[in-house]
Amino acid sequence: MIVVYNDAYREAWDELVMNASYNGNFLQTRRFLDYHEKNKFIDHSLMFFKGETLAAVMPANVSKSGNRLISHAGSTFGGLVIRDIFCSTMNYKWIFSDLINHFEEQGYESMELKMPHWLYRRLDESNELLDYFFQLNGFVCRSEVGFFVDLSRLSENFETQFDSLRRRKLKKSYQQNLLFRELKSDEEIKRFYGVLEDNMCKFDTVPVHTFDELLDLKRNRLSDIVSFYGVYHENDLIAGSMVFSFGDRKVFHTQYLASRHDCLEYCPNEYMYTNLMRRAKDLEYRFLSFGTSTLEHGNVYNESLGLFKEGFHTDTYLNRTYILKREIER
Repeated sequence: MIVVYNDAYREAWDELVMNASYNGNFLQTRRFLDYHEKNKFIDHSLMFFKGETLAAVMPANVSKSGNRLISHAGSTFGGLVIRDIFCSTMNYKWIFSDLINHFEEQGYESMELKMPHWLYRRLDESNELLDYFFQLNGFVCRSEVGFFVDLSRLSENFETQFDSLRRRKLKKSYQQNLLFRELKSDEEIKRFYGVLEDNMCKFDTVPVHTFDELLDLKRNRLSDIVSFYGVYHENDLIAGSMVFSFGDRKVFHTQYLASRHDCLEYCPNEYMYTNLMRRAKDLEYRFLSFGTSTLEHGNVYNESLGLFKEGFHTDTYLNRTYILKREIER
């Protein structure tokens, strides 16, 4: 049985995602999703019940046109989040049957679900059966490529594993009297946001989050998860990063990373990434995620960014979005 989410289920929803799901993380919790302005999205999140038990949830919203059901636009990942004891053939059969029936009854033209990757899952185990059921039920797959480092495999002098260009630039950065440290005050975070805005302006885009939203996440909703780091040159912030800490998933994820274009001669990006790797390793995280390197929902590969991230001896993963389109009757 499917129930459309309302606030009365907030506690049960978050309990499933964070403590009982196979593939959920804080990005699918209401604690995170609800930081957006009330009317920013047309929420149509779904809950799947087996009797009285909440078996799965699906953070989602309706597109502005009203004809598409999509993974919640307020989160990097949405899709189906399954209670771990319901990860089986017979349960996937009724969950997908209920979902597709709901899709057809609501009259949507398409449904797009961006699934959490194994890197961010609560349980350190694979269950590809869920991905297979998307194919089995007529979904097509679109992918984005992301980069990560397995910190447990790094040597003590891991910089020696970088490619030659990254090593040269890192060596140059060490000659610039740079300083890496955590940003804690509102003023420091505001300065980082200014660098971020300026950086994204060069690509005719803007940050997904406003400055006030970042502060709300840091000071209130996700104070144990969100952190900021900066690179300084002579007391001047020249690069910064916003980091999500998937603590129970052992992932240090760079949500934003930006540097001043007029200071690239100091090689702040190499300095920032190297120090983030060292900080994550010291904090005993298993992985450092550098995020994706694609444009237009994965249809375009940002090759220069991909080559840059490859230079840090990274591995890759795919973020998969599953798409179902209504068959048009003729």
